[in-house]
Amino acid sequence: MPPIAETDPHATLLTIPAGPGAAGQRADRFLADAIGTLSRSRVKSLIEAGRVRRDDQPLGEPSEPVRAGACYTLALPPVVAARPAAQAMALAVLFEDADLLVLDKPAGLVVHPAPGNADGTLVNALIAHCGESLSGIGGEARPGIVHRLDKDTSGVMVVAKNEMALAALAAAFAAHDIDRAYMALCWGLPSPGSGRIEGAIGRDPRDRKRMTVVRHGGKPAVTRYATRQSWQAACTLLDCRLETGRTHQIRVHLAQRGHPLIGDPVYLRRIPAAAARLAEPLRGRLLDFPRQALHAWRLGFAHPRTGAPLSFETAPPEDFAALLAALSA
Repeated sequence: MPPIAETDPHATLLTIPAGPGAAGQRADRFLADAIGTLSRSRVKSLIEAGRVRRDDQPLGEPSEPVRAGACYTLALPPVVAARPAAQAMALAVLFEDADLLVLDKPAGLVVHPAPGNADGTLVNALIAHCGESLSGIGGEARPGIVHRLDKDTSGVMVVAKNEMALAALAAAFAAHDIDRAYMALCWGLPSPGSGRIEGAIGRDPRDRKRMTVVRHGGKPAVTRYATRQSWQAACTLLDCRLETGRTHQIRVHLAQRGHPLIGDPVYLRRIPAAAARLAEPLRGRLLDFPRQALHAWRLGFAHPRTGAPLSFETAPPEDFAALLAALSA
């Protein structure tokens, strides 16, 4: 078999010598750790594609034990352009380095291209913003979306810029090693004022665009909440913390308890009885709020490379803040 450089002259060759301490490790894990920006699954796929050699001989299996003193060569194919087009737009970046980016997402911005939102999304903006600093996810120059916020939910998000960061952050989210908190303005006064809502979430069989709490099937979901402030038992500002991260989780759990979010276009189906406790024009202002009143105000996690603790907080956006000010006036 000819050297990879001859069959793919555009490949980037990485040379990794194996020291005595590496002996016996799985080859894919050793190489992923040594390179630092590729996930083990990505290295595994490159080995299976014949793009990794040991002492100039093709490496047979990803699980093959490392031989001390051997020299491993990995041929990275050129990173291809991302399928979503780069589209420049203003982003409120809170932190950025070679591995990740943290931003304050505005309400109204869709995170990822999908039917009905083919462009103009956060992913399009990130591709334009990050440019060549995106080292590739699965060989494609795109950001790694670790978690999502609904289109009309604002707040702090973290995005991976390489495979290592994506894998580490995804594992942290799965292990619940992430500190994330939301401000949620709901109708009524939850009782007790703080607590834990547990209920599996799945698709609503009567409306596939909605999620609902289900008795059978679905995914386990837990939301902890605490009251920040209440106004005449008509509406309440809650601090919500997620033990899991399901689609529409806070919105579904609060609606199931009879306290849907103010402005929620999906889970608020009728004028709540609690609205009668407020006088006009405040009542009308709350009923006319055009989106769910939900803001991801805090996000904390360990940096995927250094392990250093990172924590970010943002104030609610102008429309949410104005609503709170009107309630407190």
